[in-house]
Amino acid sequence: MELFDSLKQKINGQNKTIVFPEGADVRVLGAASRLAADGLIHAVVLGKQSDIQNTATNNAIDLEPLTILDPTAIPADQHQAMLDALVERRKGKNTPEQAAKMLEDPNYIGTMMVYMGQADGMVSGAIHATGDTVRPALQIIKTKPGVRRISGAFIMQKGAERYVFADCAINIELDAAGMAEVAVESAHTAKVFDIDPKVALLSFSTKGSAKGDMVTKVQEATKIAHETAPDLAVDGELQFDASFVPSVAAQKAPDSTVAGHANVFVFPELQSGNIGYKIAQRFGGFEAIGPILQGLNKPVSDLSRGCNEEDVYKVAIITAAQSLD
Repeated sequence: MELFDSLKQKINGQNKTIVFPEGADVRVLGAASRLAADGLIHAVVLGKQSDIQNTATNNAIDLEPLTILDPTAIPADQHQAMLDALVERRKGKNTPEQAAKMLEDPNYIGTMMVYMGQADGMVSGAIHATGDTVRPALQIIKTKPGVRRISGAFIMQKGAERYVFADCAINIELDAAGMAEVAVESAHTAKVFDIDPKVALLSFSTKGSAKGDMVTKVQEATKIAHETAPDLAVDGELQFDASFVPSVAAQKAPDSTVAGHANVFVFPELQSGNIGYKIAQRFGGFEAIGPILQGLNKPVSDLSRGCNEEDVYKVAIITAAQSLD
């Protein structure tokens, strides 16, 4: 089944609510209207009523299926409840006055809606930088228990082929524990997309064929991943060809249950991950879907500022599917 048809089936009828802090943006508003009209999610868009109405009128967007929330017109009791929850969550790091200032930012309002259970996920970033989307999520939603960091995965798809690449977006450097953590979280992401994860921790060495600190890190990461998730099919250190090509795997890693069959690829640091997914995208003709933020307690998705309406539509579907976990 085509990827997004499968994801639509998963979220259909689940009544998931996704909040869009950039409601006056034509791409966001158009996608949110389509998603709600298609019955896939309950869409809440944030923005001034007049701005949203103007965008809708000028672009023939139907506002009927949407819930519109004007951040400047939130009822006083609801605003106070959100403010109190934010102050408590920040545990003395922000005064009530500072928290009130934070809630002037629609990304903080959207994040608080997710934190307080008023929404199942948030999609932002069409007009905001990545930090403006991710910072509130890290401060308020925070990472899952036992997870120290978020990471960014891409679903690489071409025809019937579907793979996960990570971390390709967030962590500039990873230590062994961090790489192991990314491996486990990437396996969870794979399952959302109907991929039975076989995880390769990548290196320029296969099973000790080369030496050095970078190789040792991947070896240690593999050991930690085995201890953390003993039921997960994960192996390293593996060169990419050994992880993917059965004939190479037979020569370089004949005892591995992952080598030659990997579909989740964990890079040792951001530089190689970012280069790797873009080579697959540009040379290999793969569609790169993401980045998909991993490791948060509840899903928040960061759009590219160069996105189009269809990108927003698809990212919202992914976000709703992540909330099913």
